[in-house]
Amino acid sequence: MQLNPDKDTELRQKVNRETARLPWTELMRHFASGNVVWVADELDLVDVAVRIAHDDKASVGQWMAAGQIAKVSDQQAQGWLETDAALWACVVSPFILVQQQKRPH
Repeated sequence: MQLNPDKDTELRQKVNRETARLPWTELMRHFASGNVVWVADELDLVDVAVRIAHDDKASVGQWMAAGQIAKVSDQQAQGWLETDAALWACVVSPFILVQQQKRPH
């Protein structure tokens, strides 16, 4: 039986502990593989990670349709490289989710 993503506190805590601020230069090789996903600042990075881990197609589809999550574009990557950006990142294999500002819990 799969837990409800809202009630999966163990996974939520694990993802939160593993979230880190990383320079874009450390994420570029993953971007080159097509595995880096941008998350809009208005979303909670940990919540998005938990819902992706739970394969919550409804939430993910809604965010994608609203332009709130997407694969990192070449323009975003270039901008982050030029500004030496540091991003909040967490792994939901095979993806790395990135966000410019992490919302507090």
